[in-house]
Amino acid sequence: MSVEELTHHLEAPAGRGHTPARAFTGAAGGAACGDLVRVSLEIDPCDPQGTIVDAGFDAHGCGAAIAAGSAAVELLRGAPLLEAARVGAEEIASALGGLSAAKRHAAELAADALHRALGGAARAQARLAPAPERAVVAMSGGVDSAVAALLSAREGHEVVAVTLELWSDPENDGERSCCSAQAVRGAREAAHRMGAPHLSIDLREEFRAGVVDHWLAGHAAGETPNPCVRCNGDVRLEAMLELGERLGSQTLVTGHYARIEWDGDSAASATPSKAGVPTRATERGPLLRMAVDPVKDQSYVLAGLAPESLARMRFPLGAMHKREVREFAEREGLAVARKPDSQDLCFLAGTGLQRFLERHGELEGAPGPILDVQGRELGTHAGSRSVTIGQRHGLGLSAGEPLYVLATDAEANTVTVGPRAALGTDTVAVREVTLRRPARFIDHVKIRSRGRRIPCRLAQPLQPGRHAAIELELQEPVERTAPGQVACLFAGETIVGYGTIAA
Repeated sequence: MSVEELTHHLEAPAGRGHTPARAFTGAAGGAACGDLVRVSLEIDPCDPQGTIVDAGFDAHGCGAAIAAGSAAVELLRGAPLLEAARVGAEEIASALGGLSAAKRHAAELAADALHRALGGAARAQARLAPAPERAVVAMSGGVDSAVAALLSAREGHEVVAVTLELWSDPENDGERSCCSAQAVRGAREAAHRMGAPHLSIDLREEFRAGVVDHWLAGHAAGETPNPCVRCNGDVRLEAMLELGERLGSQTLVTGHYARIEWDGDSAASATPSKAGVPTRATERGPLLRMAVDPVKDQSYVLAGLAPESLARMRFPLGAMHKREVREFAEREGLAVARKPDSQDLCFLAGTGLQRFLERHGELEGAPGPILDVQGRELGTHAGSRSVTIGQRHGLGLSAGEPLYVLATDAEANTVTVGPRAALGTDTVAVREVTLRRPARFIDHVKIRSRGRRIPCRLAQPLQPGRHAAIELELQEPVERTAPGQVACLFAGETIVGYGTIAA
């Protein structure tokens, strides 16, 4: 560690206490570690490179935190936006002549604060010149997004990595979540190792209002919504597409396992037009198609994407199996090659469903009757919102045969149970339906994210557009799923519509 560099930043810290007039501020640290760094910066909205015209900082705690804030400001001032997005803890530590392991924490805090400020400014002030080769890549810190970024770079794209911070909760396990502050830092480090600039965007307010509150309201109404479809369709990917426009990019790349198909008059056609671009005579817009790897396929959770958004997206992993992705990552020396996949909903990582609902006031726990199909009372439940359709265990019943939850009524606070055979149904009622193609093309429906496609038909001759409700006729009985889940409508392997399963 260079004492001279550190002393310079301690004795004459650049921009300490200064906040630019039109600044965006990011902060990192706090009571948990005792150190706090705030970085403020302003971008010239008229500059095609988004030059940072002014920056300042403030810090509390150890001297290394003050020095790191000062070094960050010097690295930012006069830098183009995408060059500033290459600054991380390593660059800040180097500007201080190197930091010991004990002091490295200060550089990491300054980098976190810098990138929070940079993301806010980029989202509101940036107007970069259009760059056809530039691609925004959604980075989560996992192997899939890292491989997607590397493949994009190999194809000649100028990669700009973007990570969203969607949720922050002290009871969550940030290491297991794909959108926590820890995940943002990991994704930034992975992008910088590839030589790519990285931006992080704070979408916690939008995610809470647009996804979590809706999910909680669904549980309060006795439903089990799928938050991932809503997040991808309305919040997460749309925010990155909008940011891409500000960065001069019309392309968004993600590590999802899905494919994009351009079709003509027949939505069931599985063959894209030449080079993946439709002719004017047959153009009907892009559709989602299942991935080559059926186990990892994620087309279901992307069903809510509008065609105009889908037209700007690329899924490099759609034609690969997970095994191939990990093997590629290992060959290329990616540190995340063997990193486990995220399994939980991001806001449930490290905490249980019941605990989350209790903490957010949507699991009242009011006892009520458990009824059989004839309406006879068999026992008492702890709260109708704490169970879901198809549940067998945890009901506290003793009967001659296994009993499953058939229905819940949040208003009456009742739970109805019966034998497994009673879960069977050969129809699915779907509300709030969006059709991308005429109903005659529908031949399968998927009612669970990890479920299989079920043969079906829709008798109503509906045209593309929004419809209040439909009823699908299944060609084989299946166990019903909880209301609030998404019904994904297929023509072969191609998604042609979606809606919400009704009670």
